[in-house]
Amino acid sequence: MAKTGFEQLKKETYFRIMDYWMLVPVLIISLIGLYVLRLVLIEKFAEAYTTSFYRQLGAVLAGILIALILSVIEVPTMRLIAWAVYAASILLLVYVLVDGFSMEETWGADSWLNLPLIGSFQPSELAKIGLVMTTALVFEWMSAKQRYWQGSMILLALLGVPLLLIMKQPDFGTAMVIIFMFVCMLFTWGIRWRYILLGLASLVALIPLAWFFYFEDFQKNRILTFLYPGHDPAASFHLMQARQAIASGGLAGNQNATVYVPVKESDFIYTAVSEHMGFIGTTALLVLVFFFLARTLYVASKIHERRPAAALTVVGFSAWLAFHYVENLGMCLGLLPITGIPLPFVSLGGSAMIVNYFALGVLLSISLDRNLSEK
Repeated sequence: MAKTGFEQLKKETYFRIMDYWMLVPVLIISLIGLYVLRLVLIEKFAEAYTTSFYRQLGAVLAGILIALILSVIEVPTMRLIAWAVYAASILLLVYVLVDGFSMEETWGADSWLNLPLIGSFQPSELAKIGLVMTTALVFEWMSAKQRYWQGSMILLALLGVPLLLIMKQPDFGTAMVIIFMFVCMLFTWGIRWRYILLGLASLVALIPLAWFFYFEDFQKNRILTFLYPGHDPAASFHLMQARQAIASGGLAGNQNATVYVPVKESDFIYTAVSEHMGFIGTTALLVLVFFFLARTLYVASKIHERRPAAALTVVGFSAWLAFHYVENLGMCLGLLPITGIPLPFVSLGGSAMIVNYFALGVLLSISLDRNLSEK
């Protein structure tokens, strides 16, 4: 079919070929987030409730609009968007280090820019999108041209520059997300097990160096609290309060929250979901997350032969979001160390919300391309 005919068919059948199995769960997750966030803001920040809530609502609506716009863009055009996003994220990551604006005293890292109208913005969130999309393109080029060593050098530079800038902030949580999604993409692309085991062994060997020369005191306390619960009552405060809030929700939750949890509106918002919506609400959230991630992987499995780069992009985004969900829920339950990783489509944060919906837009575009090719 001619390209113009392909595009015309896409316009005519857009709503029929839309991947609602991917879109609807995310919309419901966002509604749960807005509902719980409203209660948390009224409880903790009554004076700033209106501004914070409507800014978050605006971020959700803007994110949905961006996702729908991206969904109609042809997959080949995404190549240009990938390199543009990557370049923009590198420039912003450099600017973070010299802009003079810092929230390090509050959050332990200088990771944010203060932009007009938008407010605080975290460029490392944008870097995830650029890295996933450009890395997928390089992997496809390596396979097509059989240039593995050249591709490896390109990947090293592509991954190394943003990682070094992010570690400089320092933002160890985001660096872990990037490494995890790269490893998942590498495994999907195809690599011998001995190289994977060698890489894991190297990471384990670097742990002592990171402990003595990179980790800040608060990061060491988080790890020690995870390994030895209760060793330091002050360091264990977040975990104890989070567990108490989760337990207080019961079966159906309660509207009047009484348990204080630090950063309940952002990193620990899962505790608020449990507190206000109970076991029913948290189960619904987990089911929606499972269906969304399972759908993305299903789409990747169906397009890997026809569009390898698109399939790897889907895997990268799925790995990134899955890491966020598992780490956020794990730290709230005390099963994983505490990090500053928000709950996608739920936590307070305009830049993270918009970037998450940007990723959803790319996923929808790839899924629409698959549905249209089958049609």
